[in-house]
Amino acid sequence: MRGLKTVSVVEALTMTLRARVLDGQIDAGVGITEADVAAEYDVSRPTAKTAISLLLHEGLLRREAHKSAYVPELSRTDVEDLFLVRIPLELEVVRLVGGQQAVPAAAAQAVVDLAALPAGAAHSTFVEADLRFHRALVEAVDSPRLTRLYTGLSGEIHLSMVQAQYALGRDRIVAEHRAVLDALNRAEPDAAETLMRSHLEGARDALAEQFDIITDRPAPA
Repeated sequence: MRGLKTVSVVEALTMTLRARVLDGQIDAGVGITEADVAAEYDVSRPTAKTAISLLLHEGLLRREAHKSAYVPELSRTDVEDLFLVRIPLELEVVRLVGGQQAVPAAAAQAVVDLAALPAGAAHSTFVEADLRFHRALVEAVDSPRLTRLYTGLSGEIHLSMVQAQYALGRDRIVAEHRAVLDALNRAEPDAAETLMRSHLEGARDALAEQFDIITDRPAPA
């Protein structure tokens, strides 16, 4: 059938493991071995190894020498470091998109989709809809290297938002995303850049504060 994409076993396994990590179904710090993944999903060890390697590259897993891969437990320091890279990158994206004749339709659709999510939507679903707006702007620049760079950050950004179980709130995010798009539609890239900076700095500060709360929370008795 035309229009259907064949998904390899490695791709399918990677997508499944990625979803489990981002849905919080694998606890931080728990070891993930090639043997366990191969047995659980009835795949070969090399297939399991490749899937784990891809998630390591995305920052969704970490591994020290001679140890199993594991889901990292992120912190305020991780958030600040992520946004140290993310903010200047996305501001440049807005500047470049502002030089185009039209705002990318995918970015506008992402805002519509986020606004339409039901109140009970899974937190990871909410985060995905939020980040899809940002990815759409990045992809509109049409730079393969820029897209690869941003993709490399996206996994950890998503993971930080899921682990913090916090976002700025749907109404605020939708309003701020729309404000950026409106400025781009008015051909006002400087205003769009200012609005994006405010949005990202607000997200950084809110996430950092939430990780402080998590760190200070007493351990279960």
